[in-house]
Amino acid sequence: MKIGFVSDSLGGLTFDEMLDQAARLGVEGVEVNTCGWSTGPHFDMAAMKSSASARRAFAGAVAARGLEIIALNANGNPTHPTEPQQAEGLRDTIRIAGELGLKTVCTMSGLPAGRPGDLMPNWVVSSWPPETRAILDYQWNEVLIPFWAGIADLARASGVERIALELHGNQCVYNVPTLMRLRAAIGPMIGANLDPSHLFWMGADPLMAADALAGAVHHVHAKDTLLNTPVQATTGLLENGGLTDIPARAWSYITLGIGHDETWWRQFCYRLKMGGYDGWLSIEHEDIVLNSLEGLERSVRLLQQVAPVAPSDFRLQAI
Repeated sequence: MKIGFVSDSLGGLTFDEMLDQAARLGVEGVEVNTCGWSTGPHFDMAAMKSSASARRAFAGAVAARGLEIIALNANGNPTHPTEPQQAEGLRDTIRIAGELGLKTVCTMSGLPAGRPGDLMPNWVVSSWPPETRAILDYQWNEVLIPFWAGIADLARASGVERIALELHGNQCVYNVPTLMRLRAAIGPMIGANLDPSHLFWMGADPLMAADALAGAVHHVHAKDTLLNTPVQATTGLLENGGLTDIPARAWSYITLGIGHDETWWRQFCYRLKMGGYDGWLSIEHEDIVLNSLEGLERSVRLLQQVAPVAPSDFRLQAI
């Protein structure tokens, strides 16, 4: 496995400063945010779309520091009912990834409206009242599956082989069953960006998810979650309080090793390896208490201790 980080983890730095820090930290690559819920501070979408020289300069700056571009990440809602620019940003990202020779694009599945004409996305998290079934039928059969069939065609034409969907709240694909449902409908190009932090706050077990997704993990985000037990005991994990008021929240994103210790992360990496995943561990630092650079340093050190590196050389002896 190789270690890198999401470029927005150092969103306050310039592109060159961010790459210099990546080289200093000893990681092997950077995953670059392009659009959606990111301003793309390290990625000039207009220039990258129109200029081959801009793409060469971008890739050259990464390579000059001995780094790789892990993937491009268009993290947003590409099926938003009133923001078509989010879908177009994903399409542009896929085309640019193809021009750069990248095989993986990270994104979200999207969350449509609940019915034609609605203006806001609608996330169904229960089976009652009965209209929830009508909402899900519309979202999946009328919007999501047709949309992703077209995106898969574009990816194939662009030379992109893997679309890694983050299992994220407020998206139609947010857990193992929903990821496998879309993968069954579209094909193996669709796989998981397995980020344990979201599964923690939704009450799932990322270790079991890694087992269940064996062969369907296209990418991994290394991000941790602190479950605030005293608050959780009275509110549950359906938390919609402000992200910055950590003491009042039932859960918060946190630096690796603070929410779950090194033993947990060692087991997570081992289970990924058991399931055939030997790709990137891309740190996504969203801890608002620790300094971003300090948080990355701590996270890199932890992963360097737990991530398998060399291929197995075990062979049964001929007895």
